Amino acid sequence: MRDRPIYLDHNATTPCDPRVIEYMIPFLSADFGNPSSKDHRYGWQAAEAVDHAREQIALLTGAKARQLTFTSGATESINLALKGIAEAKAGKGDHIITCGTEHSAVLDTCNWLEQKGYRITRLDVDANGYLSLEQLEEVINTQTICIALMYANNETGVIHPVRQIGEIARKNNVPFFCDATQAVGKISLNVDEDNIDLMAFSSHKIYGPKGAGALFIRQRDAGNISAQLHGGGHERGLRSGTLNTPAIAGFGKAAELCMEEMIAESKRLMQLRDKLERSLQEQVRGVTVNGGNLRLPHVSNILVPYEDTEQLLLSLSSHLAISRGSACAGLVQQPSHVLKAMGLTDAQAGRALRISVGRFTTEQEIDEAVELLSQAINARHKAGSFI
Repeated sequence: MRDRPIYLDHNATTPCDPRVIEYMIPFLSADFGNPSSKDHRYGWQAAEAVDHAREQIALLTGAKARQLTFTSGATESINLALKGIAEAKAGKGDHIITCGTEHSAVLDTCNWLEQKGYRITRLDVDANGYLSLEQLEEVINTQTICIALMYANNETGVIHPVRQIGEIARKNNVPFFCDATQAVGKISLNVDEDNIDLMAFSSHKIYGPKGAGALFIRQRDAGNISAQLHGGGHERGLRSGTLNTPAIAGFGKAAELCMEEMIAESKRLMQLRDKLERSLQEQVRGVTVNGGNLRLPHVSNILVPYEDTEQLLLSLSSHLAISRGSACAGLVQQPSHVLKAMGLTDAQAGRALRISVGRFTTEQEIDEAVELLSQAINARHKAGSFI
């Protein structure tokens, strides 16, 4: 009998790797210095840890260390990028292009900018969640100041054609901002090869601690971003505030581990995900998978023939931890805007489950999860509530 539920919600957050925790401990105790303290050993040690983490993260993303600005997480990075560009380019343009399936941190920031007078174009996607590059090119105009499109979707795992998006942005001399929070550390990416100008991502999605994130800013764009936090000039004036040294050190260690293990781990996770989807479809009539074939290796978004997924998950909560969608969508659960943008009705979107496997997920846990889900759904079928 398990003492804790099987955890299959790694897109919401990942458990901190024990190797990361061990690496962080000195910075929570003896090596507690402020990296901005320039006159003694405590500060020097902390600054060295931050610099080393910057190098580790740069290797994972293809960036240069000096192009990375540390933040409290991806949401802050997204706000800094979009609001920073909008403010810096005030008077030069007022048009931002994004997509209807972006994370709420991007969409809500764009909504806020729209209230301030900026014009926002939200691209459509097809039934598999893929956007149209032709539509992207059509909507770019002389007032466009930013293209904001994610690397991979947080609910379906669908991967956008990032390199081609970047090429279109370069051709039109428009900065390309990419929310890569779910992609970094999961699949190989490179900010130079992918033509990305700004990129947000976070530590707690790659088995590091919460409270640390980063914003990649290509050097040529550094002068085109306005700071949103003031009060000390930290991070080359782009993000003031005492750096969270323990979390940043853990972020760097987590990036290093991803760099070492990502290729083999991605293959393993894809096998687990495919087995889960295949087994559920074999054991439960009516299960379908949302999103096309080009998805992150660890993410499965499925529709189940069960009209009350909240009750379903509550009935399984002692044994299984999965979600109905994004963990960042607010306290009141609404039908997924991602699935609705893909053409699903409110009722259909309400029957979706997001299952995301991770580094410590075992094949036995997948087998148990399939059995638990299939038994619960099929029991509903026998009760006459099968859709």
